[in-house]
Amino acid sequence: MAPSGLLVTGASFAAFRGLHWGLQLLPTPGSAAQNRWKWRNICVSLVHSLLTGAGALLGLSLYPQMAADPIHGHPPWALLLPNTSLPSLPTGYFLADGTDLLWNQTLGQAWDLLCHHAVVVSCLSTAVLSGHYVGFSVVSLLLELNSTCLHLRQLLLLSRQAPSLAFSVTSWATLATLALFRLVPLGWMSLWLFQQCHQIPLALVILGGTGLAIVGAMSISLGVHILVSDVLRSRPCPPTLGNKETRGTRTECDGESITRDDSTLRLR
Repeated sequence: MAPSGLLVTGASFAAFRGLHWGLQLLPTPGSAAQNRWKWRNICVSLVHSLLTGAGALLGLSLYPQMAADPIHGHPPWALLLPNTSLPSLPTGYFLADGTDLLWNQTLGQAWDLLCHHAVVVSCLSTAVLSGHYVGFSVVSLLLELNSTCLHLRQLLLLSRQAPSLAFSVTSWATLATLALFRLVPLGWMSLWLFQQCHQIPLALVILGGTGLAIVGAMSISLGVHILVSDVLRSRPCPPTLGNKETRGTRTECDGESITRDDSTLRLR
């Protein structure tokens, strides 16, 4: 990695860690007081998703040739996108988030997110190290648009805003963006990789295929979870003496208690 890349990565790491520390100075909603660390962690992830997802969407809108030729098709400035996204913005964020996870959770609690971070970094670093596959990398960053909705949904859960109109709208937006900006790009990248496998080094095919399979499986599982918990089970019933809600739970009309905790279903 070039010295400039290391400097930008360090700056990104410091910025995201500084953002996390800065959030400690701001008030946390009273309903999320017992999960202050998680609240700050998700807020930082939300900022990262907004920056990266918006940048990817803007880049593809202005320069669609990056999608037409994912290996070589990019304007001169497009090389700055993966270099500021990875190793700078995403890598700095992933390092900062990984440090935060290990500082506040056990390895057993954080292993899934750490594996997710490692897969994403490994795949996107190809564009930085080789100078090619920029378009492919930018398309993959569209997934962050769905992550923005996922983080908003988690913040609403932490602040005990489920069920509510805001939570319902966010849930539907999450499902819509999951299909449009997560499953569609993953499907397109998988098809492209399969069609071009004879022109791409075997090591990159294995790396890319493994990454797509892992993120795809996590995305489908997440989509099913949200569909079931937020849509299929969203039948509130009138309060009765025998149907009490507790913190973090909601009761269906059949008396089943639903725990709203997505601690193992988070995607960055």
